[in-house]
Amino acid sequence: MAAVWDGPGGMAGAPGFLDKERIVAGPGFNRWLVPPAALAIHLCIGMAYGFSVFWLPLSKALGIKESIKCGPEIGFFQELFVTSCDWKIATLGWMFTLFFVILGASAAIWGGWLEHAGPRKAGVVSALCWCGGMLISALGVHLHQFWLMLLGSGVIGGVGLGLGYISPVSTLIKWFPDKRGMATGMAIMGFGGGAMIGSPLAAELIKSFATPTDVGVAPTFVVMALIYFVFMMGGALGYRVPVTGWKPAGWTPPPPAQAAMITQRHVHVKRVWGIPQFWLVWMVLCMNVSAGIGVIGMASPMLQEVFGGNLIGVAKKFGELDKAQLASIAGVAAGFTALLSLFNIGGRFFWASLSDKLGRKLTYTVFFVLGGLMYASMPGSAMAGSKLLFVAACCVILSMYGGGFSTVPAYLADLFGTQMVGAIHGRLLTAWATAGILGPVVVNYMREYQLGLGIPREQVYNQTMYILVGMLALGLICNLLIRPLADKWFMTDAELADEKRLAHERASASELAASASGGGTTPTALVALAWLAVGIPLAWGVYKTLLSVAKFFG
Repeated sequence: MAAVWDGPGGMAGAPGFLDKERIVAGPGFNRWLVPPAALAIHLCIGMAYGFSVFWLPLSKALGIKESIKCGPEIGFFQELFVTSCDWKIATLGWMFTLFFVILGASAAIWGGWLEHAGPRKAGVVSALCWCGGMLISALGVHLHQFWLMLLGSGVIGGVGLGLGYISPVSTLIKWFPDKRGMATGMAIMGFGGGAMIGSPLAAELIKSFATPTDVGVAPTFVVMALIYFVFMMGGALGYRVPVTGWKPAGWTPPPPAQAAMITQRHVHVKRVWGIPQFWLVWMVLCMNVSAGIGVIGMASPMLQEVFGGNLIGVAKKFGELDKAQLASIAGVAAGFTALLSLFNIGGRFFWASLSDKLGRKLTYTVFFVLGGLMYASMPGSAMAGSKLLFVAACCVILSMYGGGFSTVPAYLADLFGTQMVGAIHGRLLTAWATAGILGPVVVNYMREYQLGLGIPREQVYNQTMYILVGMLALGLICNLLIRPLADKWFMTDAELADEKRLAHERASASELAASASGGGTTPTALVALAWLAVGIPLAWGVYKTLLSVAKFFG
């Protein structure tokens, strides 16, 4: 058979079980099988948030007990290839930055291909890239070649992140037209929860594999890649798409007069760059994420520097603490970071589900108004020495940071229709890539600038909080300017029919007779098993996180 290049999925002549035509669900299929499939992939790729667990052992990969420091003549580009000294943690951190830049770029580039190829093929490619990238990184650790780690996990793994992240969006929105926010919230909650499972797992594996001559990171990468591959392939093969025009039993779309911000028409992805509303939503996401990600990156040092010895009942500022006291407050701050991760994850489901009731525009208005009040309150809480108010504000902020991610796919579906929402979401994720640079830069550089002026450590974050309030105000203005699209942006009936043909959509349920997915009612036991497969690891991750949170309250 002649093979034709068909995007990152490989050849058009790929095995039939990957083709979109083979995963159209038959009558009686239970739509609640799709969210755990999406969760299986998102819980694996979400480990991108937890890669910092590798930085400390990797910074001693050669020295084992202590880092072998590079000389001043070794710059960043020399560190890519050097084998005689250890990598700096700051250098290793570039992998984290690369993750999200490549995620945004790959989602934007291949989002259109995903809509045509279907979620199964995209999920398989994501598994190959993410897990294959980890294996290349393992080789990089073994050979002490940082460029291999950047290529493996940063670039190839970043492509897997992008495709895996957007692979379920369009499918879930089509399966849950009545609960768009809740459905995408469930999946994207998994991305936030990935580090909650992966970080403690990686820590246990590193401890098990560590020897007097090896820090244990390379074999940890290999084992995690194999575990993730099993789960991600299970998720990819579990995807099904509904027949064209499918609706839940007893549900009818709200009439346009009652839902002016929810369109029944569809926009082609190639047009979105020119649509003002797309750029307004882009700014809404960018500002919300920039503010939140800045706090995430500095949560631990911020709490320690602001409250100092008060965290352990000692009336001393941060700079006055001895080594043992510093170690104690670091443990408390680790619990604080774990607490924030729970609110980040819970907020993804809570706010996205609530948006089904409030509407997407009002939900983001709450994010910006309430978030602005929280940021503005933090300098006052710090000055008053109120840990409770300070931590509560951070928790609310992080819940809305996660909620911003999970609510935006439904916002896009409301405005641009569902036909190409996955591809449009992919292009929107360039806002995340931008925020991943903008937020940490604002917080980190403002902190350094304030310290340079001689401002006490407990006050260096005050100005930063007011800058973040300004960013949220800009996001609020953009959100309030969003209006329904003009008719000129939507596809005509002929364009829509052609797009459905390219997306291999079946016109009616009668065409399912030859489909591999067949008919028949989905056994309840299968649905329960699918949820257990993702629920047990997630529960374990929550348990391990709560153990860390206990240090904060202790």
